[in-house]
Amino acid sequence: MEELSVVSPLLFVKLGGSLITDKRRPSTPRLTVIRRLAHELHAVMQASPAPRVLLGHGSGSFGHWEASQYGTRNGVETSEGWNGFARVSAAALELNRLVTKSFSEAGVPVLSLQPAASVRAQGGTIASLALDPILRALDHGLVPLVFGDVAFDEVLGGTILSTEDLFVYLSPALMPEWIILLGNAPGVLAGEYETIPTITPSTYPSLKEHLRRSGYTDVTGGMADKVERMVDLVIRMPHLRVRIMSGTQPHHLEEALLDPENCGHGTVIRATAVPGAAPGGVMPPGL
Repeated sequence: MEELSVVSPLLFVKLGGSLITDKRRPSTPRLTVIRRLAHELHAVMQASPAPRVLLGHGSGSFGHWEASQYGTRNGVETSEGWNGFARVSAAALELNRLVTKSFSEAGVPVLSLQPAASVRAQGGTIASLALDPILRALDHGLVPLVFGDVAFDEVLGGTILSTEDLFVYLSPALMPEWIILLGNAPGVLAGEYETIPTITPSTYPSLKEHLRRSGYTDVTGGMADKVERMVDLVIRMPHLRVRIMSGTQPHHLEEALLDPENCGHGTVIRATAVPGAAPGGVMPPGL
């Protein structure tokens, strides 16, 4: 009898711009962090069975500085704006080359796929994106690498799409089991210090007002926007779970990829609460 092949689970992983760059300084990568994360992913790929991974990264102090100067996210009309559009693209590609090089040198077979070359946007939302290269890469054991980038837009002329934009569009087509979003924060914070362990659509309204946006330059929204979009996504895809966590500590990415359900780091966003878990999240006194 022919043995049936088992398809490994698919996970989306984002390396946040605040994690892999110093967002306080223009075009400043954190190469040590990028290389460590690359080696952690390589270690995970040696497991049996290893998960399939679609990797993404933010632009951090590369694209966001340029984009905020030209207002690219809100649309492009003038010749100066189109010049800015090209400069944002060049900045995003500069960081992507560094990420691609680091992961490739660590033994991870990344295949960089520039969103601007295949995305068609409409009013700041992705209308279409070429799926075939991503599917073929996954079929052949490669790690597709996407990133926040500019895009031509039928309404706005041009805009900027975040990695979360790409993940939200790709999720219904590729059906990942988990989305892991790595940044500097230990998770989603209620107040200044407490990490919310779990967020569901039913608990989100009471937490929404306490979520703070990033204090650094970020044209595609901060934590509040990220959480809102992920909550909307798990409502549409109840099987999907999202973990928002820090990537600053060694081996946390490795642990999250090998056991995303039980690794214990950060905040999990899911459609329903886990049976037996305390309702809601951790809230600091006075909130």
